[in-house]
Amino acid sequence: MNRFSSNWIVVEVGFCIAAWALFRSKWFKSFFSKLWLPYPPGPAAKNWIAGNISEIPVENQWFLFTEWSKIYGDLTYFRALHQHFIVINKLEVAIELFEKRSNNYSSRPHATMVDLMGWDFNSGLKPYGNIWRNQRRLLQQYLKPEATRSYQTTQVQKIHDMLLQLLESPNDFMNHVQHSSGSIIMATMYGHDVQTKDDPYTKIAGLALDRLAIALFPGAYLVNTISALRLLPKWLPGCAEFNNFAVETRTLTDKMRNDPVEKVQQLRGTSGERRCIAGNMLENCRSDDELEDIKCVCATMYAGGADTTISSVQTFFYAMANYYDVQSKAQEEIDRVVGRERLPSFEDRPSMPYSEAIVREILRWRPLTPLGVAHTSSDEDIYEGYYIPKGTALMPNIWCMTRDPAKYDDPETFNPSRFFNPDGTLNDDDLNYGFGFGRRICPGRHFAKATVWLSVVSVLATFDIRKKKDATGKDIPVDQAYTQGLFSRPMPFECAITPRSEATTALLRDAIAHRD
Repeated sequence: MNRFSSNWIVVEVGFCIAAWALFRSKWFKSFFSKLWLPYPPGPAAKNWIAGNISEIPVENQWFLFTEWSKIYGDLTYFRALHQHFIVINKLEVAIELFEKRSNNYSSRPHATMVDLMGWDFNSGLKPYGNIWRNQRRLLQQYLKPEATRSYQTTQVQKIHDMLLQLLESPNDFMNHVQHSSGSIIMATMYGHDVQTKDDPYTKIAGLALDRLAIALFPGAYLVNTISALRLLPKWLPGCAEFNNFAVETRTLTDKMRNDPVEKVQQLRGTSGERRCIAGNMLENCRSDDELEDIKCVCATMYAGGADTTISSVQTFFYAMANYYDVQSKAQEEIDRVVGRERLPSFEDRPSMPYSEAIVREILRWRPLTPLGVAHTSSDEDIYEGYYIPKGTALMPNIWCMTRDPAKYDDPETFNPSRFFNPDGTLNDDDLNYGFGFGRRICPGRHFAKATVWLSVVSVLATFDIRKKKDATGKDIPVDQAYTQGLFSRPMPFECAITPRSEATTALLRDAIAHRD
């Protein structure tokens, strides 16, 4: 072999190694993906610059996305200006991306309005990183199933208070539910006893949550898509509205985060101190950074827990007013397990599978967040031959998942029996995906579901819920309207709530009088 041939072999080998390295490189894969692989299917952009932004309604987006799923399948892609969106319509796809590929899909999209309003304290909205991990660790420590059992006494007491309020003013049941949920959270988190519906802490938090639901809705504020708008003078058209909204909200979120914890600090070591999660956290607080984490975590717990329980329990009243057969079957189970001489307790829960199925059906039938909370891709990815760019906002279409005809027959009907196996045992569909996915799943889901369960069985043990009747004795239809923001809750509606027996009053007053 001559010298020229030897050199040429070296060049060939070197070229092959370089080509192989290039082919394996992240840059080449990225370039190839962008060049050849398609985005997931979706509607054609109406405008080259704006994309599909004009097609996305401000309200009821999940209805549109669910209709799109019938055309485009498990994934639907659309674009709003430079922001890529993918709607995930299938539970199995959400599990594949958010759980099996959680390293890439555990962050949150950046929303400028969240920062401007001061809602960036919320652990559930923070990007994936060390701050989020520290706060998540605190959340899990105090909200794991074994820890939540220590809060059951508070849950029982506040729900019994709600029952007495229902007895005294049943027409005001929507407010009673809201008051009960806020009372449970405030007592558990801060040791604060909510006495009135105008309690300053719950009122401020409620207003801040309502504003968050508006601002996070896709397309609600253009500044979420074009963050540079925050730098423009407020007097320019379109800038004053979102800036004023943000400034007003930040006042609320600052008070929501700071005031309750500061009150707990003031009461430490005094006769007014009460055992609570914030107090337990403060015992181990060693720095200002840790104190800030405590404030953020406690406010996050309130934000997550209050809305979930309010929406679910109000939906329960709505369902019972429309489905008497479900109500009767649940009351039969309660009477068989509990009897009529006492109120249900958490110890009864394992023996009452039908009531458990009612809670699952509430979460399925009217999910609190029909579009979940969006994840974002930390890096580009390929799924089933489709290209997912870095920074894509991926929205789990919970509404569509809970109406999968392959899984839920006649999905618009409230039917708890769908959660039973043929042998009469509960199946493994616990609807936890309504609380999120993967590393971002809500750590307070056990506490929230426990509150909803005890509310359901306690009300059914003591009251009958029916439609109201008009002057001619005919049933008045129950209004089916729900709010259309990030959180979906029943709009005010009427129903008839009456004690199941004459002994109900004595039973309730006795339970309250003999508290631990």
